[in-house]
Amino acid sequence: MRYDLCLPWYWEYDDIFVGMVERACIEEGISLWQIKPDNLLESITALYKGITTFRTLLNRGQGEAIFDPIPRWALEFGARRINPLEVSAWSEDKATMHLELINSGIHTPYTILLAPFLIQPVVQPIDLTPLGEKFVIKPSNGGGGEGVIIGASTMDEILLARMEFPEQKYLIQAHVTPRIIKGTPAWFRIFYANGETYPCWWDTETHIYTNLTAEEESQYRLGRLRDVTKHIASICKLDWFSTEIALAKELIVVDYVNDEIDTRVKSLALDGVPDEIMESIAKQLVKIAKGNL
Repeated sequence: MRYDLCLPWYWEYDDIFVGMVERACIEEGISLWQIKPDNLLESITALYKGITTFRTLLNRGQGEAIFDPIPRWALEFGARRINPLEVSAWSEDKATMHLELINSGIHTPYTILLAPFLIQPVVQPIDLTPLGEKFVIKPSNGGGGEGVIIGASTMDEILLARMEFPEQKYLIQAHVTPRIIKGTPAWFRIFYANGETYPCWWDTETHIYTNLTAEEESQYRLGRLRDVTKHIASICKLDWFSTEIALAKELIVVDYVNDEIDTRVKSLALDGVPDEIMESIAKQLVKIAKGNL
């Protein structure tokens, strides 16, 4: 049997998203193969014996090595892979993406790039003046804020931070102060999926999303958020991701590309993604699979 879309997953909080994908598959008239821990062994066995195969892979099994044979099979047999692993690894390197974005004319915070501690354990003196009094220290491959230091101010903090993830490059970035619109900091997280964009207000402390309305988008000329996000998509080549953009004097891309999206929805988690946005994303991903028939 050959399925149109294969969806490996194990995280309990993916269940709502998986349900959305399942409904979208029914609407589009395509078949869905869910691979979960309870059917993982038999599924991989059937896959490698050629009993059951698939055309498109939407992999939510990242981070669990026992799921790795599935994307490996997809690569070997030429299945369409949504957010291929090698593309994700390249685009999630913040140092690489920083250079790609600025070379494409996208505004980013003033940034100093440092080599990994293991490659260059001693760094030459750095002029920190352009960063301002406070700055941000980020490992190049950190996710979910891991290893990020906000409000740093000294060289010693930089030197110590490099030792936390010694194999990674580090970004030292100027702090971005957004404008205030309607009493709210103009800080946004925008989701991208298969050519569509979904901008939200995003609170950097509570991580709570609020839909950006069409009226707000027009009144404050925030349609540019969509343009910048699509520009990023043309660079990173991912099928779906999110990005953070702040409006200061101009739009500044603050956190470049996040492709392992937290699919929890707002109806079940305070800091979840608005349900209607996640449902639209699921439909767009299913459209990719349908287009691969």
